Parts: sequence; C-alpha cells; structure tokens
Amino acid sequence: MPVAGGVPCVGSTFFMPVSERKYYMAKNFLTYEQQLHILEYDKQLAIPNHEYATKKLEELSYYSLIGGYKSLFKHAPSNKYIHGVTFDELVSFYYFDEELRTLFLKYILHVERHIKSMFSYHFCEKYGEQQSMYLDINNYNHTRKNHRELLRLTHSLQKVIATPSKYAYIEHSVNTYHNVPLWVATSALTFGQISKMYQYATTDIRTKISK
Repeated sequence: MPVAGGVPCVGSTFFMPVSERKYYMAKNFLTYEQQLHILEYDKQLAIPNHEYATKKLEELSYYSLIGGYKSLFKHAPSNKYIHGVTFDELVSFYYFDEELRTLFLKYILHVERHIKSMFSYHFCEKYGEQQSMYLDINNYNHTRKNHRELLRLTHSLQKVIATPSKYAYIEHSVNTYHNVPLWVATSALTFGQISKMYQYATTDIRTKISK
C-alpha cells in the first residue's frame, strides 16, 4: 500500500527491471535502509558511512536531499551518479545551498525594508499622510496604459486596510485615527505591492528613492 508522504518501496521490486521499479519508487514507502540500497546499488552513489547517511535522511528527508540536486550530479542517459560522487558531498552541497538561500533572504528583506521606508517617506512628503492619497490613482503616473494596473494596485491596497483585524498595528490606526498612513500600511504590504507602487510612482518620487 502506498503511504502518503513516503518514499519509494523496494521489497520485491529489487528484482524488477529498472523501468518497472520507477513506478513503484514514485508511490510506495521505503525504509532508510532501502533508500540507501537504491542510492548505492541502483544509482551508483558512494556512501562511505551508512550510519551518518541514515541520520541525514532522518534530518533532511530523501526528496529534499536527493531529489533536489540529482540533476547536478548524474549522467542524464543512465540516471546514475557520476563516478566518485559521494553521499557526503550531496549533504555538503545541501548545507551550502541552504546558507546561500538564507544569505539572499537576509539581503532581500533588508532591501525590502529600505524601499518601503523610502517610498512611504517621499510619497507622504509630497501628498500627505491620509490613506486616501495612496489610494488615489491620480497620485501615480496615471496614463491610459497604466489605468487598469493602477486600479488593481489601489484595490489591493484598499483590501489591506479594509481588514484591520488581520494586523494589530493597522487596527489600532483605524480605531484611533480613522486613517492608515502609508508608513503604517507598508508593514502589511508585500514586496510585489510596494514594487508596483514604485513602478507607477511619479518621476520625482522615483528619482528621490533611487538616489
């Protein structure tokens, strides 16, 4: 019986042709020992330390570790690992990739915060702090070409401030001041929304932000 979230099962499939075995590998459960058996004998992946490999499969899962990077280390025609590639190297590559993604995320979040801060400052400097200002398409580069996109943008902004209970700081601003200044709203906006606001901002605001 297939097990949800499991990995391929061998059992009698060890004696099946590889083409048939793939069907079962996509559906049935595999123990860690069976996973390593397939990697070592079917896929020709060198596994120096089975105890270490088992612990890493427990920690990272077969599909995160093996499925994520198989195309980088395999011969395409044979679907076997390049001679000399080891399980330990896959683990090292996984951790390197994880650190790289964490580093990228850190700087992306930094850039996002900076853009939100700069945009809200310069927009409010020009138009004021009333929410009606950033919901008005006429306070952007409103052309016939941009009209539909600006309507979509301001509608999405309106939805954010129309559900204040979702964000405590917006709810406080609505209940206390009956207004959500842009510098408050930006904390709830996605990077996509703030990017669109920048994209359709007037030239003078864009110039100040990009300095």
